Amino acid sequence: MAATTWGGSDFAGGVGARRAPALLVVASGHLVTLLFLLTVCFCGHLPLPHRTEFLEGAIGGVEGSLALAAFYQALSMGTMGLTAALTGLLTALVPILFGLWQEGLPAPLAIAGLLLGCLAIWLIAHTPGDTTLPAALWLGALSGAGFGLQLILFKLASQGGVLWALTSARMGGVAGMGTILLFAWPRANGHRVWSGFWWIGIIAGGLDTLGNLGYTLAARNGRLDIAAMVSSLYPGVTILLATIFLGERASRRQTLGMAVALASVILMSL
Repeated sequence: MAATTWGGSDFAGGVGARRAPALLVVASGHLVTLLFLLTVCFCGHLPLPHRTEFLEGAIGGVEGSLALAAFYQALSMGTMGLTAALTGLLTALVPILFGLWQEGLPAPLAIAGLLLGCLAIWLIAHTPGDTTLPAALWLGALSGAGFGLQLILFKLASQGGVLWALTSARMGGVAGMGTILLFAWPRANGHRVWSGFWWIGIIAGGLDTLGNLGYTLAARNGRLDIAAMVSSLYPGVTILLATIFLGERASRRQTLGMAVALASVILMSL
């Protein structure tokens, strides 16, 4: 569920970014989903989490928004393949290493699945022949570490309630995105910037929230490393949606990566 909806969120956000600045699309989705989550929590009379869990979720939201800004900046500095591949690998590897340290080694089949998952992310995201600036790689590595840390914090915050973990993270995300937009306010034509980005932002934000929910439930009820790896295979879904709706063709390397990703999920499920 997380991989599917995160992949759909990235696809929707990518489409929206053709009409308005990407950060504006993300910020609108964050704000609307925060209002929805707050309504659910208060109308459902969900007990408030402890301060520690609330802060863990909020910190995850803030640093996740900063990591997103760093990722966009890295992608804007040249060819995207190597940067995206490095970011995707670190997003999965940081919680995997934390999970191995906290929970020990998984079963042998799951270990094989984790290794195949890393290979799948690389095959799907990396395009051979990229000429990427070192600064872009450093920013990509920083953003990947930030995304990975966010996945860890989501699991820790879920001990105080899954929905409140998502809500506190979204609060932090809105605060972080608001701060970023103050310093990176789009300078494009006003009509173009404000035209038609809300609805695509809501779609992207809603799918992202569903992905957060799926991942958090998986990480809370199972192993963190397995949940993080399966969820991090979402770029394959984004490519598949682009093929279906935009007529883009996946390369042989990406098709092989998606097949390897399916094999890795099967092994980790066993």
